[in-house]
Amino acid sequence: MSTTAITALQPFIQENWNKSEFKSPTPIQEKAIPAILDGRDVLIESPTGTGKTLAYLLPIIERIELGRQHPQAVIIAPSKELAMQIFEQIQKWTEGSDIIGASFIGGANVKRQIEKLKKKPQILVGTPGRLQELIQMKKIKMHEVTTIVMDEADQLFIPEHTKTIQNILKSTMQERQLLLCSATLKDDTEKQALQFMRDPFVMKVTKDEMAPSKVDHIYVIVDQREKANVLANILREEKNIKALGFVRDIGNLAVLTEKLLFKKFNVGFLHSESTKQERETALKNFRKDEYPVLLATDVAARGLDIKELSHVIHYDLPEEVESYVHRSGRTGRQGAEGTVISIVSEREERKLKQFAKDLGLTLHKRVMFGGKLIKEEDMKPVKKGPFKKKPSAGKTKVKRK
Repeated sequence: MSTTAITALQPFIQENWNKSEFKSPTPIQEKAIPAILDGRDVLIESPTGTGKTLAYLLPIIERIELGRQHPQAVIIAPSKELAMQIFEQIQKWTEGSDIIGASFIGGANVKRQIEKLKKKPQILVGTPGRLQELIQMKKIKMHEVTTIVMDEADQLFIPEHTKTIQNILKSTMQERQLLLCSATLKDDTEKQALQFMRDPFVMKVTKDEMAPSKVDHIYVIVDQREKANVLANILREEKNIKALGFVRDIGNLAVLTEKLLFKKFNVGFLHSESTKQERETALKNFRKDEYPVLLATDVAARGLDIKELSHVIHYDLPEEVESYVHRSGRTGRQGAEGTVISIVSEREERKLKQFAKDLGLTLHKRVMFGGKLIKEEDMKPVKKGPFKKKPSAGKTKVKRK
């Protein structure tokens, strides 16, 4: 598919494309869109920020038949945030048409969601548990669905969701089209996925096919107890920073939030126990630049697409390289510039270097000196006198000779 192929799509899609910031399709879109339009099962592995959502969404929208007022496509997402993100894209790309989309997420009022179905939406997006619940209630008739999408498939083929996913897929007709997308696909995830697919077109976009990365990966080594001070200094010194900060769990997130609030920083946060209203408010305020950092756990941040995100900060290093990929991919999307900062202990440095080796990344080491992240070679020599400055993890300390 080339840019000219966009002209083969329906006029309203062409118009929406022309209004968007995109100049030409990404490599994964060029590969996936024709295959999906042909009705094939497709398995996509492509890095975060490479346009996977539109790779499946545009052909789905193109093939919607307005005369059939029932669900024709169901998109399954592992988190509420990703489901809402996809729903926003459905709304954006169906503008100018009579196609209706609807979202169905856990935690929301079931009766209100059933009301949405009375509007006869053709494209549904939701989390596994809520979709299964509505299917069991016979509110969603899956035998009428022709296309199923499993977005972030690596997070759907986990023990927590496996049975639910199997039940949803079993409720569909056998000739339905199945599309699976993920930034990272482990071998066992791929094996599980292929069991449900018919002669799938497997496509994997490699680094060689991507535009050169404009994302800098830097790190600073500090004592664990100094991490909050270092983060505060970064937020204070970086100009126009808009950062997504990743924390290991809800407990660590709560402690860090308190420390930053004490230091007079306005902070937003997202975690798995946040209510729908809290999530929406946090994201809305962050997009309006009301605070420089949005702290999040991995589960809460899956699928977030925040424009002009300048930094991703690994306050706690993830356990697996796949998480590092997903987190870091929030910045520098589709060729934009970005910075990834890892605040690590000496023990975590070894793991970070292994991640970089596995991913073919170049890491740049920095030190915190005078409240700023600088290169070690840029540390100015100290003048002779009664005082001598020494670099520290957090604040610059003064030590008398």
